Amino acid sequence: MDEVDNIDRAVLAIGTDYPPRHLLPVHQHRRAQLLYGATGIMRVETADGSWTVPPHRAVLIPPTTDHQVLMERVSTRSLYLEPSAVPWFPTRCQVVEVSPLLRELLLAAVDLPAEYDRHGRDGTLIELILHELRALTPLPFDLPLPPRAELRERCEAFQLAPNLREEPASWAAALRVSTRTFNRMFRTQTGLSFQRWRQRACVLHAIRLLSEGQTVTQVATALGYDTPAAFSAMFRKQTGTTPSSFRPG
Repeated sequence: MDEVDNIDRAVLAIGTDYPPRHLLPVHQHRRAQLLYGATGIMRVETADGSWTVPPHRAVLIPPTTDHQVLMERVSTRSLYLEPSAVPWFPTRCQVVEVSPLLRELLLAAVDLPAEYDRHGRDGTLIELILHELRALTPLPFDLPLPPRAELRERCEAFQLAPNLREEPASWAAALRVSTRTFNRMFRTQTGLSFQRWRQRACVLHAIRLLSEGQTVTQVATALGYDTPAAFSAMFRKQTGTTPSSFRPG
């Protein structure tokens, strides 16, 4: 990206394939970025949260935002966008749905030369991409992370193996505060109650497990749900779709 960043084009498209468990360490871009995963699953992390990006979705990363990305067998198609070309771009990362049309446009865009003809067919393709970006649908696949170091450490550990049965009292004891103080502190630090944050962490971890091929029953058990039906009802309420829609098919 550094080699082409200053080329006089509003949009630059780059495709990259990553091996399993590949970590892109903390970095930032001058341009805004749309990071699309054609395969695999990604987790993007910044100072204030993490974003789970299932296959065939994308994450919007604002300009000059420090972030790292954990790739699980991901083949990416990235757009790097001049900020002036996308004045509507969010100021915080955001996972979005990608329409079939935009998906095909992304696949075509990575084959364009960096200095594409702005007035011919290539320029028209880029203009259509910019129009499609304005219609992106946000998805609730983010998990706020607190700035307080000790609490953030517990949150990061929890999101790797969340369980619905964990209670705020045990976290409060570990942090040597009362449960009431913990609940107030947690909401202040994350913007969510512990219960809502815990449920969101479970949903995002479930998406990862389902994308890896685990069954709904296996995922429900891993997260501490009494029945697959209870897990499925919660999942559908939170995401608007069924758990099975995230399994490879």
